[in-house]
Amino acid sequence: MSRMRIRKGDTVRVISGRDAGKEGKILARNIAKHTCLVENINIVTKAVRPSQQDPQGGLIKKEAPLNESKLMLVCPNCGKATRVGHAFLDGGKKVRVCKKCGELIDKA
Repeated sequence: MSRMRIRKGDTVRVISGRDAGKEGKILARNIAKHTCLVENINIVTKAVRPSQQDPQGGLIKKEAPLNESKLMLVCPNCGKATRVGHAFLDGGKKVRVCKKCGELIDKA
């Protein structure tokens, strides 16, 4: 299995499916299932029973996880959806690099 190249807090663009072309911020990741929860993307309606926390119950809308293969990182420097490369800094630290513009994605 490949490692996930996107992290919590990254801005990503959906490249396929119902929400193709939309952008959002990653709220959570599930590394074992290779899925991400993206802000305001893949909204589903869920029926909720009344409880003490939610006495009204009813239908709520919430984000559902998306597979990481449907997401591309948006480079903070050039603003384009890009693949992610890796490079080593002088101190030996491994950082992510934008494949389109060649700039660092991680703050060193």
